[in-house]
Amino acid sequence: MKAAPDPRAVRDASLDELHRLGLPLPPPAFPLVWEPGDGVELRATAELEARAAVLHVVVARCFGMPTEAAMTWLLSSHLVDFVTPPEWQFVAGGKGDHRSFVLHHDAVFALAWLLGLSRHLDPTEPPEDRLMQQMPDLPGGELFDRWRSRALVAPRDAIEAAVLLDLYYCLDWAFQESEKAGKPVPGEMDSNAIGQRRWALEWGVVFVGPYHEEPPEWEEVDLSV
Repeated sequence: MKAAPDPRAVRDASLDELHRLGLPLPPPAFPLVWEPGDGVELRATAELEARAAVLHVVVARCFGMPTEAAMTWLLSSHLVDFVTPPEWQFVAGGKGDHRSFVLHHDAVFALAWLLGLSRHLDPTEPPEDRLMQQMPDLPGGELFDRWRSRALVAPRDAIEAAVLLDLYYCLDWAFQESEKAGKPVPGEMDSNAIGQRRWALEWGVVFVGPYHEEPPEWEEVDLSV
């Protein structure tokens, strides 16, 4: 556990970045992500790896991975307990919003960044082409434990992750506001992709302090604020 950086200084830097990108700035009362004096850490590396691998399978189902192959991979990798009920319904029965599960590709990218497997999380750039090579080789039958031994993750510093989370918190608002107003957004990303990356960062970065509850489960992450 580390002491989280000054949230107001971090927010000022986030607003400077929004201004540089030509995006609208949130109102003065826009909440801070954490408070002065809070502590910050990343979730356990094994949890981050498991969540990234499960979402990787979910996305693969969207692009044609057979149901039986996906379920067998999750069972053989001992990851069934890490699959949320909506994810299981989709993997096992194709139920749910296919488009929303496709968008998880950007959540995987953000989790890969937390694990040190991707070089950047630039809000104007799409996921790196090499992301698929960094994740488990599902067609090749590479199971979770073998992937973990190959990947050799190097998780990011928790403070660096907190700073990026604050930026994405502001970006999520700014992209949605721009799109509502019919204004262009910078780069190649849209608000859906920004929201997915924020989702992963909100889940993966854990704050401890008087105003924070227990870390949420994946489906409990609140992206409404």
